[in-house]
Amino acid sequence: MTDRTAVSQEIAPEPRILIVPGHDADDAQHWQRAWAATRPHCERLDLGLWDNPHRNTWVNKLNLAINRQDRPVVLVAYGLGCLTVAWWAEYERPAINDPVVGALFVAPPDIDRPGIDPRVAKFGAVPRRELPFPAFLVPCVEDRLCNYRTAYSLAQDWGANFIDPEDNEQETGHPHDKRWPLGEVLLNRLLRNHARPRPLPAGAHARGAVHGGLAEGTAPMRSRSTPL
Repeated sequence: MTDRTAVSQEIAPEPRILIVPGHDADDAQHWQRAWAATRPHCERLDLGLWDNPHRNTWVNKLNLAINRQDRPVVLVAYGLGCLTVAWWAEYERPAINDPVVGALFVAPPDIDRPGIDPRVAKFGAVPRRELPFPAFLVPCVEDRLCNYRTAYSLAQDWGANFIDPEDNEQETGHPHDKRWPLGEVLLNRLLRNHARPRPLPAGAHARGAVHGGLAEGTAPMRSRSTPL
């Protein structure tokens, strides 16, 4: 008779997707509304003060939204929402993959350059600490506040995987459209990575099995333009 040792596995609950809009949330980013309406466990945050964003108010509201969840969190941030997430991580210093297990950053603004809109300049200087969860960063050169080179530099500092839509042959769409296929692909990757069962040693407490990559055994996520 073959002696078989049972292998413990943790089946992680499906994460809550929290969408963190940018300062022009009422005028653009229509795919965010579509995701919130059609995806399970998905919520688009209302941070308020859209005409004159306040950094600490936005960060506190994001922190409250994260802490009230009963499951892991994946953040989807656009524009100034990207910097809100970075400041949240700077202030809260979350553990590796706890409670946030992934993030998708879209069109982070270049707010440290001279002459930037004073409404968003208050979010500088941008935190540059490496984030304790896997992430993708997608620039949007059509966005007047997003600078390609600065976005690449942020991806390097945050430890995010830099995704250039121009390098991908598949239909990518545009992050100002109602449907954004590239964003859906990237979000699904983050969700699939978290859903993958992981063996646990006896008596171990599962926390943060992935850091800096989309899956155990894969190369660390560092800024580079990655074809999908």
